[in-house]
Amino acid sequence: MSLFSFISKQFIDILEWQEEGDGVLAWRYPMQDNEIQYGASLTVRESQMAVFINEGKIADVFGPGMYKLTTQTLPVLTYLQHWDKLFESPFKSDLVFFSTRLQLGRKWGTPQPVTLRDKDFGMVRLRAFGIYSYRITDPKLFYSEVSGTRDSYTVDDLEQQLRNQVVATMASTLGGSAVPFLDMAANQGLMADTIKTALLPVFARYGVALDSFAVENISLPEELQKAIDKRIAMGMAGDLNQYTRYQAAEAIPLAAQNEGGLAGIGAGLAAGVGVGQIMTQAMQQTLQPTAAAPAEPPAAPAADTGDSPQAKLAQLKALLDAGLITQADYDTAKADVLKKLVG
Repeated sequence: MSLFSFISKQFIDILEWQEEGDGVLAWRYPMQDNEIQYGASLTVRESQMAVFINEGKIADVFGPGMYKLTTQTLPVLTYLQHWDKLFESPFKSDLVFFSTRLQLGRKWGTPQPVTLRDKDFGMVRLRAFGIYSYRITDPKLFYSEVSGTRDSYTVDDLEQQLRNQVVATMASTLGGSAVPFLDMAANQGLMADTIKTALLPVFARYGVALDSFAVENISLPEELQKAIDKRIAMGMAGDLNQYTRYQAAEAIPLAAQNEGGLAGIGAGLAAGVGVGQIMTQAMQQTLQPTAAAPAEPPAAPAADTGDSPQAKLAQLKALLDAGLITQADYDTAKADVLKKLVG
């Protein structure tokens, strides 16, 4: 080695990484032609770890602290370099720092709807998104499986891989779960815990620990949302008679806004039976299409007394007793019938 080349070489006495900004997970110390001096100082700060790489093989790993680099502090590197026979100083070795800080607020989502099999609805297509956090816990595994020989490896480099794992695990976990989707969706915390449990070993294979996982929103196809709303309405309505009364009660305010108001309803009732009877019979015919028809048409009894004011008042009273109209509605319709009666 010439005197000029020896002078041009720089011996490193202090090795450290002062992180600038967020987002860097792994950073290789720039050696180039530099060599590490025997007895040099290595500083590893809190939320960092450092790994020596000798000719492509992982050697010694250091946690937070300050170290003097000797054969005692570099046992693996000493063995690989055969320094037990003759220690060479200075020496060359790759040094990679890793950030073990918690990476917060990482977003995940389904770019396309995910198809799941559900015991209640069969096949369900949904979209979901949320956030998660993680940290590097095994730098040796992270180096060998993920970052490799790059000069630096960032959060963005890892993001796509982790998001794909989240979506794939979510689909397989929820699809194979015995818990109905509605029960899961009603408790997003339960859904998040179920997915997190399945993701823990997936992240661990990269040397990464999943710290938290949250589901912020779930969106369903419009047709499935309508089916769920209908099921909820039926559950609230209870039995058939209550559901019929509920539908009739919903129709009363709308009809009252039309020309003639409730008085028009009173007049129309003269042509048939009460609203509740009509809807109940229609529902029964829908549910039992093969049942025998009644001996007399439903509208026949009302046709005989349809022109009678007494029949109109009786029908209005029946609606009032059934709770389908209010007392004020009843009084207004009754006054209209009596007005027509007395002229």
